Amino acid sequence: MIAAVAERLEVQRAIAADPAAIFGVLTNPHGHVAIDSSGMLMDATGDPVTSVGDSFVVHMDREALNDHPLGLYDVTVRIVTLEPDREIAWKIEGQLNLGHVYGYKLEPIDEGTLVTSYYDWSSVDQSWKDAAIFPVIPEGALRATLGILARTVAPGRARPLA
Repeated sequence: MIAAVAERLEVQRAIAADPAAIFGVLTNPHGHVAIDSSGMLMDATGDPVTSVGDSFVVHMDREALNDHPLGLYDVTVRIVTLEPDREIAWKIEGQLNLGHVYGYKLEPIDEGTLVTSYYDWSSVDQSWKDAAIFPVIPEGALRATLGILARTVAPGRARPLA
């Protein structure tokens, strides 16, 4: 019997900040660069997103992962879900439009906000699933990004994003 392979990763962390502060980082292109734990996001171009369909460009360097020699390249982050202070999700467009989705859900709690980071490749074409490239970003990187996000929005430590 072959075990089913998960096609979605989710990690959670309680962050001592209100949902609006966290959402502000997640809707800002420079916020994505600031909290990236993979080392691939080098810079971003574009305005903060406010609705589904909005986009911005992220300048990438895949060499940080040392897995596929893509060098420097750009991707477009296209927003597919946006509920202010509750959820944001996006697909990556560029050389390859695979259809995987990254996102965050925010839930107010007494300590601040419970943040769920997710990465879903369930709608990716089967040929890409068979290529065994997913998950592109491991669970540990999602967890580390939540740690950087917590540090970024910590009361008294938050700094303006470029």
